[in-house]
Amino acid sequence: MAKKSKNVIRIIDVTNRDGVQTARLGLAKLQKTIVNILLNDAGVYQSEFGFPVTRHETNYINANLELSKLGVIKPMVLEGWIRAIPQDVEEAVKLTNVKHLNISISTSNQMIKGKFGGRKNKDDIIKLMIAALRKAKEKGIKTVGVNSEDASRTNMNYLIKFAKAARDNGADRIRYCDTLGFDNPMSIYGRISDLAADVGLPVEIHCHNDLGMVIGNSVIGAKAAIDNGVDAYINTTINGMGERAGNADLVSVILALKYSKDLGKENLLDNKIKLDMAWKISKYASYAFGVPVPINQPGVGSNAFAHESGIHADGALKDRRNYELYDFEDLGRGEPDVIDTGRKITAGEYSGIKGFRNVYQRLAIKFKNDIEARQILELVRYANVQTQKPLVEDELKFIAAYPKIAKKILTITP
Repeated sequence: MAKKSKNVIRIIDVTNRDGVQTARLGLAKLQKTIVNILLNDAGVYQSEFGFPVTRHETNYINANLELSKLGVIKPMVLEGWIRAIPQDVEEAVKLTNVKHLNISISTSNQMIKGKFGGRKNKDDIIKLMIAALRKAKEKGIKTVGVNSEDASRTNMNYLIKFAKAARDNGADRIRYCDTLGFDNPMSIYGRISDLAADVGLPVEIHCHNDLGMVIGNSVIGAKAAIDNGVDAYINTTINGMGERAGNADLVSVILALKYSKDLGKENLLDNKIKLDMAWKISKYASYAFGVPVPINQPGVGSNAFAHESGIHADGALKDRRNYELYDFEDLGRGEPDVIDTGRKITAGEYSGIKGFRNVYQRLAIKFKNDIEARQILELVRYANVQTQKPLVEDELKFIAAYPKIAKKILTITP
């Protein structure tokens, strides 16, 4: 008999679903697309890339699925988020070509009472979830994750009953949502241990940072699933973006799994993850969201490898391991920042053809003729209208390489 494969922790990044719901912020569809490409390049297993039933997402979602077929976003899985109701499943399948879904419904007493106002009870919640799950399988959805919103405040016996119903009706995994950041590492370890042991489904851990414990909760929750014989998936966002105090930062989760005491030795993290993409992906998200990376952000903050104290500086110069657990090169930080001074030509919504050609020449991209150049210029103008920022190199290169797909991404029909 073949030896059973080792359980593993994979990353499901939710920047394009939960991160974009950060109050007063958001991403344009082109920016969401670049995020997906960068996540794929970083070896992330799956991106929860949007809302299939939200009309302004439709073209973006279908265009990104087309990029997946072309191998631009591959092997990363693109998965949509919907409410756990049959109508949302029907609408998602009607509007998009999505083949992977997470269906979500509240399970705590607080939310069942507070959100449904007495119209639903616990049995109704399970029936509704089952109906949506069956509909998804009936419609040919390849994988379905079932989300228990506010799982950390849900009665444990009911949570297990809910998860077993999901398992028995074809769910591929259960998402444990610490929606308010209520858990701590001790409580989440115990609850996910019970959930994994009793249900036997892979567990997806989705934590928030309201009490400042999001990385510890995410990592220890995943460890609990592994210790009880099932695969684990950690939900992350780039730079920890997300509602209220945010979600689990992608880079911090990776660093914790690779370098923390004892845990790092177990080699639980998906070996496809490429930490050397950390610097690039963090900087792009910071630019796209318009939110600076905190100077003390693990790995990618400007002070992450800065030493000023006499004792620390002396020790780091003698041997960096005195005060550094990992190397800055590991995160792709080998190249220095370059600040342009003097004349700089950018591409924007009012760009002319000469300045535009200059921008692309600096990227070593040539056009066949003026007609092609003007077509790309028009797309760049539309992209700038949506982002309201000068387009960066990855965005400009993408538009030039995939103009037809870029046009779909930039098209929103009210």
